[in-house]
Amino acid sequence: MQEKVNEIIAILKNRYADALCALHYEKDYELMIAVRLSAQCTDARVNMVTPALFAAYPTLEAMAGADIGRVEELIHSCGFYKHKARDIVLACQMLISDYGGKVPGTMEELLRLPGVGRKTANLLLGDLYAVPGSVVCDTHCIRICGRLGLSSGKEPEKVEQQLRAILPPEESSDFCHRIVLFGRDCCTARNPKCGECPLSMYCKEVNP
Repeated sequence: MQEKVNEIIAILKNRYADALCALHYEKDYELMIAVRLSAQCTDARVNMVTPALFAAYPTLEAMAGADIGRVEELIHSCGFYKHKARDIVLACQMLISDYGGKVPGTMEELLRLPGVGRKTANLLLGDLYAVPGSVVCDTHCIRICGRLGLSSGKEPEKVEQQLRAILPPEESSDFCHRIVLFGRDCCTARNPKCGECPLSMYCKEVNP
């Protein structure tokens, strides 16, 4: 398994040299907000919405004091806007009241923030703090790692545990970003491009 994992990592590294988060942000709390908006929404849509949101509330203090109704209007097209707007404002308030105005750097602290689950927390830990072993289990990751035989099942926390056990800790965050890129341009949910897939030799769909 470890040899297989190392091969898959090497192939993805070769295909996607830059393992960057697709969400646009400049400040730590802006990434927290963007990830919350990305739930059941595309990163492309989030990147269309956040410039106006961040311009309307250019500081953490401004976002914490924002009118939730106005935030709802600005993020409406991201879906589930009422829940997201409330979580964003309350999370920013908690950053100020509990964490000195900084996105915290531990799983336990992050999970206290409104709207932050393990997927969001792992992404923040990996991207903001380069914490080894940060595994971001989104739909791309669950689907593709299942196809490659790296994990089984569709429960995010269980897949996260399975991947954490086999991925080199220092590679895990970048691996998850590359899996997202791979899931968008090759191993799509519908009509995957199996004929041009560099990982087809490991795929259970191609080699049942």
